[in-house]
Amino acid sequence: MGKKTKNRKGNQPKKEEKAATLGDLLNQDTMAQLKEVKEKFNAEKELREQQEKAKRAEEKRQKEKNKTFEELLSESELDWKKYK
Repeated sequence: MGKKTKNRKGNQPKKEEKAATLGDLLNQDTMAQLKEVKEKFNAEKELREQQEKAKRAEEKRQKEKNKTFEELLSESELDWKKYK
């Protein structure tokens, strides 16, 4: 007695289906709007970072400007004892 082989749909390998991405599900207009919002957000974020950096630089300049003679002398790398 020979073995019988049966072709069943369950035994056949299935073709791999692509998973639907969000971009596939949304229409082109919606995608364009989302990209525009993203670009605006990134531009605003970069502007805030630049403003923050400028603010820190100004604070540092003001702090340096308002140092006392004692602070400047203590930060100096010169050894004043050599010149006595």
